[in-house]
Amino acid sequence: MVVNNDGDAEKALASAAKVVSAEYYIPHSAHATMEPPSATVRIADGKCEAWACVQSPGNTREELAKKLGLKEEDVTVHVTLLGGGFGRKSKCDFVLEAAVLSKAMNGAPVKVIWTREDDLQNAYYHTVSAERIDAGLDANGKVIAWRHRSVAPTILSIFKPDQTHEAPFELGMGLVDVPFDIPNLRCENGEAEAHTRIGWFRSVYNIPHGFAVQSFVAELAKATERDPKAVLLELIGPPRIVDPRKSPEVADFWNYGDPFETYPIDTARLRRVVELVAEKADWGRKLPARHGLGIAVHRSFLTYVATVVEAVVDDKGHLTVPRVDTAIDCGFAANPERIRSQIEGAAVMGMSLALYGEISFKKGRVEQSNYDSYRVLRIDESPPVTDVHIVPNGIDVPSSGVGEPGLPPFAPALCNAIFAATGKRIRRLPIGDQLAA
Repeated sequence: MVVNNDGDAEKALASAAKVVSAEYYIPHSAHATMEPPSATVRIADGKCEAWACVQSPGNTREELAKKLGLKEEDVTVHVTLLGGGFGRKSKCDFVLEAAVLSKAMNGAPVKVIWTREDDLQNAYYHTVSAERIDAGLDANGKVIAWRHRSVAPTILSIFKPDQTHEAPFELGMGLVDVPFDIPNLRCENGEAEAHTRIGWFRSVYNIPHGFAVQSFVAELAKATERDPKAVLLELIGPPRIVDPRKSPEVADFWNYGDPFETYPIDTARLRRVVELVAEKADWGRKLPARHGLGIAVHRSFLTYVATVVEAVVDDKGHLTVPRVDTAIDCGFAANPERIRSQIEGAAVMGMSLALYGEISFKKGRVEQSNYDSYRVLRIDESPPVTDVHIVPNGIDVPSSGVGEPGLPPFAPALCNAIFAATGKRIRRLPIGDQLAA
């Protein structure tokens, strides 16, 4: 299914002086929150009261009322600290479990705490995806054609049957809205049936789309023997407002309420975070052997984020990340400390997913059951320096997302840094033992 089509990418690819192609894969991931799902519910005098670590208390209230046959006004939900959420706790199945048990015990208070095994093997997983990008270059190495094919099960598969294409809001997360200055650009979305429960995950489909696009930019730099930052800025092009709705194929995908008029894609802001993070990270500085810098940028949740990762890979394939720099333009920065903490957390989570995050299945069952088989980043593995550089804006620039946009550029920046350090290109996550000597 063609979901964006500017110019004639097929013709331009056929006549290009050189074609560069690459395929990327990201597996299912689990949220693996530090605090597993837990809830306490009691029912008395025709009313229900719940205490739970939920991200969507309104929906939880609706679901409790429906499950118990009560009016919504007779249900109260107290939101506790989440202990991590990342999208998993937007689902309230564990709260409903406590409610059913309380009802069966004549309304007595019941507390349910899932084990780690319950959590990892009964989750709503981040989607698996495969991405392929083909670019056509002219005789001067300039990109004249870009074709991106994306295949991933959709979140809509948990709501209704026969959903085999990425939904409009998923396509609008780094696929159809890629803001590159390329005359011939085509995006396609293939069918993919979901074989497990797909759910909301921090940054959602920006993760696979961003990983593919920003990894491929670095591959184009290698193919043309140019600096990755220079190629990235050339692809972004001059400052301008990009309207991804201009293509007939895309127009319908933006009918779900995208606030384009308030938050247009502004490539000047995209360029600015690239230039800022490169400056702060001292891009291009001379590094010791087996050290490398990688850069990536992505716009998601109306916010522009660029990341530079410094990676070190020793001769035995052991990876360390001594420093991460991230520049963020989220409009007016109402709470700078909160912005910094979210971006610092995104670096840790991004590295954890890139190194270890994979849910696999055998005979219909999740193979991972606890942190021994689904690893998360340990304290001694975390980047010791994570500098966050906030673009200053006045109150005339509307504030935008902060919690999710830090994640998409991390993995491609890390893999680009690994390539710079070792010459080994990672196209399949998690990295795992791919760096082993």
